[in-house]
Amino acid sequence: MYDKLDFIENKYNELSMKVSDPAVISDQKLFQQYAKEIGEMEPVVHKYVEYKKVVDGITEAKEILNDNASDEEMRELAKMELSDLEEQKETLSDELKVLLIPKDPNDEKNVVLEIRAGTGGDEAALFGADLMRMYMRYAERRRWKTEIIDVNDTGMGGVKEAVIMVKGKGAYSRLKYESGVHRVQRVPETESSGRIHTSAATVAVLPEVDDVAVEINPNDVRVDVYRASGNGGQCVNTTDSAVRLTHLPTGLVVTCQDEKSQIKNKDKAFKVLRARLYDLQLQQQHDELAEQRKSQVGSGDRSERIRTYNFPQGRISDHRIGLTIYKLDNFLDGDIDEVIDALITEDQAEKMKNF
Repeated sequence: MYDKLDFIENKYNELSMKVSDPAVISDQKLFQQYAKEIGEMEPVVHKYVEYKKVVDGITEAKEILNDNASDEEMRELAKMELSDLEEQKETLSDELKVLLIPKDPNDEKNVVLEIRAGTGGDEAALFGADLMRMYMRYAERRRWKTEIIDVNDTGMGGVKEAVIMVKGKGAYSRLKYESGVHRVQRVPETESSGRIHTSAATVAVLPEVDDVAVEINPNDVRVDVYRASGNGGQCVNTTDSAVRLTHLPTGLVVTCQDEKSQIKNKDKAFKVLRARLYDLQLQQQHDELAEQRKSQVGSGDRSERIRTYNFPQGRISDHRIGLTIYKLDNFLDGDIDEVIDALITEDQAEKMKNF
């Protein structure tokens, strides 16, 4: 690990000198590239410099303790300082390991969030609506922007399928742990006997990708336009503003009718299609590394049952890390950071085992 840290520090110092070179400053593209690399390395280098100072302090304290010429007061002070420095060294070492964990290239990207009702009929659709509201409230708490791309509702307050764009710094880094099957246990309003029903909904969290990351051949996409349905004003049912894209090689279908403009709907639909195609590529890679994926908290496995929401007990249980909390109402109101933070910590701990 320390060889890697030395390499990063040397490269950081080298690039810091280069960005002051007039030839580099005049080449804005190169200057920005170097500046970006420096910015990415800076937290690691600063933490490593702090670590090395602590190590030097430990060496000095040990020299005083081993020096027979030192008076008793100096030795006692050195002993106390050594204990404190050893503790700092351990903390800084753990922090450096976290900083050295390879960054997910998608972490800073926006998110395409898809919610689909699973087993449970109308009750599953109602739970899908609960999840949709939960994530939109969470985005609001973090001051992220949300755009509803498409919603297929039941007309009874339920949601069979919803596609939402979440825009904000680090959106994918936190929401990626939400992919999987969410299970709900509660008594439906229509259940006169008070029997608890179990339903489920699936959540997929896809990073938004640009045109370069996923190139789509226009000949591979069939574009259909039709009149939008549902709420949306007078022109909803009078113009062919809704767009349906069908990706012929994979059979993926994306619809968007949120905007009154056909062009805007088409643009949004293509964003979702790119995200789904990129996700397909990732899933294929994951399948090739199936054994490795089993040990990862944020595996992205759509079939994995990740969480249970138990209404009678007011309980949320995340099955991946064995965490249970009793704050169901707050959780469904978007207060989900406690669980996400625990998932991130567990994920980092697993990855730190490689050091």
